[in-house]
Order: sequence, then C-alpha cells, then structure tokens
Amino acid sequence: MAGNRRLNSISRSSTACWIALACLVVPMFASYFFDDMFSTLSHIFQNPGMLQLGWDSADYGFYAGGYSFLCVCGGLVICGVLLDMFGVRVTGSVFVGLMIAGALTVFTALVSGMQPGKSLIMAYIGCMLFGLGSEIAGVAVTRSIAKWFKGRNVALAMGLQLSIARLGTATAFILSPVLVAEKSPGEIYTLAETARPAMAGLAMLLLGGILWGIFVAMDAKFDKDAGISSSRGEIREEDRFRLSDILKVLSNPRFIMIALLCVFFYCCIISFKKFGTSIVIPRFGMDVDSAKWMITMIPFFTVIFTPVFGALVDKAGKATAWMLTGAVLVLVSHLVMAFAPQGEEFYGYLAISLLGIGYSLVPSAMWPTVPKIIPEKNLGTAYSLIYWIQNMGMLLVPVFVGKIFKSVVTESGNIGQEIRAAVSAEFIFIGLGIAAVAVAAILIASSGRHPELEIDMPNKKN
Repeated sequence: MAGNRRLNSISRSSTACWIALACLVVPMFASYFFDDMFSTLSHIFQNPGMLQLGWDSADYGFYAGGYSFLCVCGGLVICGVLLDMFGVRVTGSVFVGLMIAGALTVFTALVSGMQPGKSLIMAYIGCMLFGLGSEIAGVAVTRSIAKWFKGRNVALAMGLQLSIARLGTATAFILSPVLVAEKSPGEIYTLAETARPAMAGLAMLLLGGILWGIFVAMDAKFDKDAGISSSRGEIREEDRFRLSDILKVLSNPRFIMIALLCVFFYCCIISFKKFGTSIVIPRFGMDVDSAKWMITMIPFFTVIFTPVFGALVDKAGKATAWMLTGAVLVLVSHLVMAFAPQGEEFYGYLAISLLGIGYSLVPSAMWPTVPKIIPEKNLGTAYSLIYWIQNMGMLLVPVFVGKIFKSVVTESGNIGQEIRAAVSAEFIFIGLGIAAVAVAAILIASSGRHPELEIDMPNKKN
C-alpha cells in the first residue's frame, strides 16, 4: 500500500505538474502585461502637452527604468539568497505580494492628479517595487518548474511558461491602444484614460495572486511526498543553502557566459519593445494602428515558437547552437531596422519576424541549461544573479533611448527628427546584438571543451 501511495503521489503525477504550471503562468502573464502596458503607447509621450499626466519621452524612459532599480541595487541577489534559504513558498509569496503592491502604487500615481514631477516619482517607486517583486516571482516560478519537471519535459514546460507570459505582453500591445484611444491634435488624454491599462493589469495581478496561493498548497504536498521535507516542513541537511554557495555559482564560467548572454540579448528586445512604436512608425512610414500590430507580432511569435523550440531542445539537445542562432537572428533584425530602405513596411515586418523567432530560440535553450550547471539547491541564487546582471542593462538602456528621443525630436511631428532618433536608438541595439552573438559563440566552444556537463544533450530522460 505504501508503494502504491508513493507511486500515486503528487510529486510523480504528470497531471499535477501541468496543473501547477497552469497556476504559475497566470502571475507571470499579468506581470508581463503590466510591464508592457505603455509599450504601444510610447509615442503619446512625445507630446506631453496632450497628456494631463504631463510626462514626456524622457520621463517615460525614467519610469520604465525604475523596474530594474532595486534589482540592480542588490535587492535581486539578496532576495535570491532568501529564496534558497526559505524556499519558493515563503519568499515567492512575499514577492508576489510586493509585485501587486507596486502595481497598485503605479496606478495610484497615474490617477492622483499630482504635479508631473511628483506623480513620476511615485510611479517610479511603484515600478521599483513591482520590478523587484516581478523578478523574484519569476525566479520562484522558474525554479519551481525546474523542480516539478526534473527528468521530464523541462524545456517544454519553461517554453510554455514563457509563451503564456509573453501572451501577456501581446495582450498589452493590443488592449492598451483600445483602452487609451488615439486622440486628434489638441485633445487631451485624461488621467483616467491614461491609467486604464494599469487598472486592467492590477486586476490580472490580483487573480494571479490567488492562483499562486493554490500552487503554494500543491508545492507543500510535493515536498512532503518527495521526501524533500518532513511533515513538519524541515529541510534535509544536504538540501540546505549556505552563503558559500554564492561564490561557487559566481566562479562557474558557464554561468557567467549565460548571464552575459542574458543581459545583451534581452536588452535587444525588452528595451526595444518599450519604444517599439516610436521606432517603427517613422522608419517604415506606418500609422499608429499598423505599428501596434507590427510590434504585437513579437510576443505572438514567441507564443507559437517557444514551446516548439523547447520541445526540440528536450528531444534533440544542441542548446548552445540554438542560443547562437537566436542571437544572430536578433542582430540581423536590428540591422534591418536601422539600414533598410526608408518607408518600406515589408522590411519592418521582416525585422520583427526575425526578432520574434530569435526571442523564442534563445530562452528555450538558455533557461533549461542553468539546472545542468548549477545544483538545484542553488538555483534561486543562480537565476537571481542572472536577472540581476540582466536588470543592469534594463535599467540603463531605456533611459539612454528615452534621452535620444528627447534630444533629437525637438519638434512634435517632425518626421526627419523622428527618423534620426529611431536610427540612433537602433545603433544601441545593434551593439548589444553583436555582444550577444560573441558570448553565444564562446559558450558553444566552452560546451565542446566540457562534454561532461551535458549542456548540449537532450533534457528528457527516456
């Protein structure tokens, strides 16, 4: 009887694994929606006179950079250590709550009616809290998937999580311009109108918090059934986290390569999305509605291709080759956006298609590689350190891009200035793309020298 109970335990149930994944993806969907709620509205900040909120492009770039501030200032690393010390249930719950509190602060700032400078500071604080909560919640989700799907379809599960999370981005790209309808010159965007995407995102985050609570209950039973903890929740000695483990993670050269690839690669895409419409509208002669749908192609490509590539990595391996291919595609995409003939929409769609495919390839191979080079008990610290390095770029790049648009576009509606600003911004993304390709190539060579790590071996055990 005991053997049958063990066989049917939640830790061995495929159905339970997929139910747990379903609970985990909703908070991430909501997080991605809230983070990208202004991406297809970025052009409205070029004319602050039309905004009751009063923010300009530099203000918007400053606000967007707030997401990464606490992460870069050590919060992400410290919280990652706490995640390994106290587990995903306790630490993850705290930071899912912080994510919701930060979103509520941003929403309050947007509808407060305060002076632009004061509302910007309040929104920045909220974005800082939301960003730290979102990143640690993301670490908790990734670590949980690595645990629940160990020896199974881990890359497929991570790919599905990323796909559904990025569907949150796609939803924001489509829904935000509907919630904040385009105004004619001379009309004003009211505070209530500008805050509608934030209100929708906050509602989604609250639902995600409820589903996270369901996962916490499932995870406690998983640990008990798998013998990871006793009935009183005590962790086995060999699974305990020690502070010396941080140095072991940081001294791993493959870990450093993946962290660098992460920051260069994601800044090419995530920071680009923040200003996507501001770039493609002048470069390819598009109207706002067409630009919105063009940028929305990015997450839709990932929704389709990330699980497919994840399944391929599980079955065929070759993770480092996938990473290099994805990085090359993203670099080519930005080269097309910078140097393609002016006003030709075809090249815009080509560039975004390449960007979307590359955005699917790299994460499908990169995230499942981390558990191969880092012990499971240190995964929280490892993922947090990666996100910490990534957030250094995500803190700075939006600020620089926002300043480019503010300094170059001095006259609203001046197409020549808008084109120059878009191309100048693309040079930043091209440089980041070159760096990503170089790191991916080095990682391939390192994997070849250390076959014992099985980085390029299939993930799924037969």
